[in-house]
Amino acid sequence: MPELFDAIVDHMIGAFTFDLGRYLIAAGTLSLILWAFGKWSSARRIQSRKASIGDYKREFLSSMRTVLVFGLTTISTVLLEASGWISVITGEIFWPLFILQLLAMIVAHDAYFYWMHRWLHTKTMFRFSHLHHHKSRTPTPWAAYSFSSFEAMAEAAFVPLYLFLFSLFSAGMYPFAIFLFLAHMIIRNVMGHAGVELFPAGWTRNKFVGWITTTTHHDLHHSQGNSNFGLYFTWWDRMMGTEHPDYEARFDAVAKPIRLSVGATANICIAAFSLLAVATTVNLI
Repeated sequence: MPELFDAIVDHMIGAFTFDLGRYLIAAGTLSLILWAFGKWSSARRIQSRKASIGDYKREFLSSMRTVLVFGLTTISTVLLEASGWISVITGEIFWPLFILQLLAMIVAHDAYFYWMHRWLHTKTMFRFSHLHHHKSRTPTPWAAYSFSSFEAMAEAAFVPLYLFLFSLFSAGMYPFAIFLFLAHMIIRNVMGHAGVELFPAGWTRNKFVGWITTTTHHDLHHSQGNSNFGLYFTWWDRMMGTEHPDYEARFDAVAKPIRLSVGATANICIAAFSLLAVATTVNLI
């Protein structure tokens, strides 16, 4: 029992540090990039209105609450592992299996998110929980974790649930695959809330990558709320008829070629090295 208590405490500290770190680094990095490429990002703004100081404050403070809820919710992972219901693979990585595990977890999360998101948009659940996230009608990178406590629990529940089900039919997951999944999740989440189209012109009409969601895809969801429920891919929205009918046209209207000036390149290099120094100092990477 003391060992289990120590494991829970260690998990809480690690989860809080990791989730706070990945949120601050991802949202901070993208915010600095948008600042560094000010002229370019202004030309690619998806909405004419801009977020207020109050919006930034609400998004940041509710994100801090989400980080705490994530840590509490994922204690279930420790309990399931201690009881033998969750397994991890230690030792040398077999890379084909590793890649397959990572891709499978991303695809599964996209399906989970789509249907959970549709549920949160039912009349009762929207008023009870999801309305808080939609207060960010003009989202910023800091809105990535701006959830109510209930929605934060629903978001966090995927990882222990997936690991439990995965362990029933396999030898378990590689810890590094879980780490990369979590890194991918926050990066895509922050990009979806950027308010500026980050993907290159022609993306949505390309048969090789057009099924990957863009910033415009999720931004339309925030501005109108009744379409574009997917997270990483457009598959579910297209199958279920919930993709915004003007999605491609709206993307084309803001997606413009990237042109880098010397000043913008210098700014982004300074920002990147500063964030790298901070992250290294606090042992977050």
